[in-house]
Amino acid sequence: MTQIQETHVTTGATVWLTGLPSAGKTTIAYELAGLLRAEGHLVEVLDGDEIREFISAGLGFSREDRHTNVQRIGFLAELLARNGVKTLVPVIAPYADSRDAVRKRHQQSGAAYLEVHVATPVEVCSVRDVKGLYAKQAAGELSGLTGVDDPYEAPESPDLRIESQHQTVQESAASVYALLNERGLA
Repeated sequence: MTQIQETHVTTGATVWLTGLPSAGKTTIAYELAGLLRAEGHLVEVLDGDEIREFISAGLGFSREDRHTNVQRIGFLAELLARNGVKTLVPVIAPYADSRDAVRKRHQQSGAAYLEVHVATPVEVCSVRDVKGLYAKQAAGELSGLTGVDDPYEAPESPDLRIESQHQTVQESAASVYALLNERGLA
């Protein structure tokens, strides 16, 4: 009988990277994904923009719609994590109660969940302005920008807080990797 050799690490986990627009969440997530894949981990990045286009199309940016969006993403993340995938979720998720509901869903299923606050100040984010949102808001073309004229409830006690303005993307990803390793998940 031939033995099948396992070539992938199968401990799943969700790493939720929350923070303001242009904080560096997605950039850090993709850098971390590369590190994990190089070690044989199954990895998915649930990018908030892609989810809005394909899973949450039609939702707006009201508190209720944002909550629904976060719960949909949380469901997908928990499903993947429960099935052995490192699921990296760079999503603003501005409301603490929405993030708490996602954490509880993971706890109920036994899937690992880590919350990482990419705590880049709004002044730095507005200079980065990756998608031009801050410029549009300043010009009066956009309202409801998280952290400017719409609330962002920063996590009070995240598993990790990253101040991306003080380190490279590689250093930020390495700090998340170190947390995963410390928790026995990498």
